[in-house]
Amino acid sequence: MQSNITHRNKESSQVPSSKKELHVKYHWLKIWGPGLIVMLADTDAGCLITAAQSGTQWGYTMLLPQFLLIPILYMVQEMTVRLGIVTRKGHGELIRENFGPGWAWLSAGTLAVSAIGALLTEFVGVAGVGELFGISKWITVPLATILLVGIAFCGSYRRVEKIGVTIGLAELAFLIAVIMIRPNISQMAQGLVTIPWRHSSYIYLLAANIGAVIMPWMIFYQQGAVVDKNLITIEIPQERRDTLVGTFITQGIMLIFVIAFASTVGNKTNTTSLNTVGDLANSLVPFIGETAANLLIGASILGGALVAALVVALAGTWGITEVLNWKHSLNEPLNRTNIGFYAIYTLAHVIGAILVLANFDLVNIAIAVEVMNALLLPIVLGFLLVLEAKVLPQQYQMHGIYKCIVTLICLLVMAFGVYMVGPILGIW
Repeated sequence: MQSNITHRNKESSQVPSSKKELHVKYHWLKIWGPGLIVMLADTDAGCLITAAQSGTQWGYTMLLPQFLLIPILYMVQEMTVRLGIVTRKGHGELIRENFGPGWAWLSAGTLAVSAIGALLTEFVGVAGVGELFGISKWITVPLATILLVGIAFCGSYRRVEKIGVTIGLAELAFLIAVIMIRPNISQMAQGLVTIPWRHSSYIYLLAANIGAVIMPWMIFYQQGAVVDKNLITIEIPQERRDTLVGTFITQGIMLIFVIAFASTVGNKTNTTSLNTVGDLANSLVPFIGETAANLLIGASILGGALVAALVVALAGTWGITEVLNWKHSLNEPLNRTNIGFYAIYTLAHVIGAILVLANFDLVNIAIAVEVMNALLLPIVLGFLLVLEAKVLPQQYQMHGIYKCIVTLICLLVMAFGVYMVGPILGIW
């Protein structure tokens, strides 16, 4: 593997500097995408509901954590960029090669369960948006399944990525709601410097926000995406910018939701729980009207749910097929060699849709998935740190104070992941 990396680096170093500059300057649109789509998927239905609950329960005091999560999210995903581009291998594949099939199957198995659970959340979000407008889930969920499965058969990763980013940008529609609400700037400023860290419920919701922002499947997806997009080492700086811009967008959307609900229902003394798409829309009706609430909540939740379903299913499929050592690229049409890849991707969507339509006990399933995510996050981040130090050539590794900061941040996030298991299960 080291010789292959050296060979590729040698090839890129032979490119004249003027051509490198032109490539970066005029072809950035071809490079950007993996960071944008994975970040848009990060603000899925579950995350937006978490942000709304944060604003409702703790008002503007939840703004500062959202800002602090920007560098944390970027640092974690930036490692996947270097690992994927330099090694030309996905996260599951690197785990299998460097730690053995046992660890690879553990990561792939938990990722698969987590992906199915996340798909449940997305399909529930799609169904909820349909019900806002009187459309049965028996229509919206099958249509969403057909759309999502069909996108993967486009025969090109770049095409899939463009469709996903376009759908995900619908989340920005909620910015109109904040403009209509006109939040109090002075109250926002006061909330930014207020952290009720002594309240256990605040710490729990803070941990939930961390879990809602840093998802294990994001690591698998972006590393697989930069490989499928055939990015090379001279394009690492551009892909870093792609990831940074995506990070600001996803956290901007989370901030918009916190602000909107903090400045409306968050000011009430008796607040109702916000657990569904209908709850979110209904809570904003007195402030912006029924039509605006339904349209803006519907557009943002639907955009986030669809792009997240696409990304989550691909992340899980890449993770499993990498461990199995099967062909796993979106750049080839369906054939005998890659039928397993497309079959797993399709099956993931079908299972998620069936579970939602069949009215299984989604509450218990959701709890189980939250536990899985909480446990998977320390495992995935642990592997990410070790792989970054083990498989990358020295010039592509982290160094000095930046390495210390990233390592410390990852350890803190891993600790929050373990902490989340207790409240979810009611242990503490």
